Amino acid sequence: MVIVDCMVTWDSEQYLRFRTERTQPSRDLAMQLPADDGTVRRVLDIGCGPGNSTAVLRERYPYAYILGVDSSPEMIEAARAAHPDIAFALCDVSRSEQLDALPHDFDVVFSNACIQWVPDHRRLIPAMMGLLHEGGMLAVQTPMNYEEPIHRIIADIVHSPRYVDRLPQRREFFNLTPPEYWELLHACELVSEFRMWKTTYLHVLPSHQAIMDWYRGTGLRPYLQALADDAERQAFERQVYERVREEYPTQSDGSIIFPFPRFFFTSVR
Repeated sequence: MVIVDCMVTWDSEQYLRFRTERTQPSRDLAMQLPADDGTVRRVLDIGCGPGNSTAVLRERYPYAYILGVDSSPEMIEAARAAHPDIAFALCDVSRSEQLDALPHDFDVVFSNACIQWVPDHRRLIPAMMGLLHEGGMLAVQTPMNYEEPIHRIIADIVHSPRYVDRLPQRREFFNLTPPEYWELLHACELVSEFRMWKTTYLHVLPSHQAIMDWYRGTGLRPYLQALADDAERQAFERQVYERVREEYPTQSDGSIIFPFPRFFFTSVR
């Protein structure tokens, strides 16, 4: 079997088509951060994307120094254009030397819908805690929707005879399970206390095509990018779309309820 892997490039415009829905978890996570009482002076947003989550942090801490980092030049370019009052920089946190090169004096380290793309969380989470000074808080949100129809559909098609030798067979997401995160945080010598919770968002989308538009910006992107030409990408998408129409019923007005579970935790150094 030939295993195809590729460096995924990201499209900020595609990602932001669902800005409200994508930003809501970051707003909910930000509400768990320390109050803006003047003690939070330095904030880091890991996996800032086009800056929508970083803008939430700016609202929370209007006078703090805020740095957003991401591995995608396209995302950093979009973030800088949209939010000139915030600092942004390229940083691939999957590479230990780049993560360790960041300052280690932040009051808050925040990461919204990023770490699922980064391997080895048993290394990553302690390293993120190490960027905080004592008393600082790490706040993380990551999708946990593997049991939802859209993920099962994509996995079934990727592993079908037509695509099994042509598409990336690597693990799409690198998340641990909630019990594994509990053990990791419990054992981490840099963690003094932590909380975990899970929320399922019921996004109301206008059509089945909107689900496809959503996933073109995230879960479908590595596979579409790996296919050779537009005809192959369209054929792959048609298969996914046909299954999506079967699995997600429409409401009386034609809209679709799109459940999206997300996992959160905060931990204090």
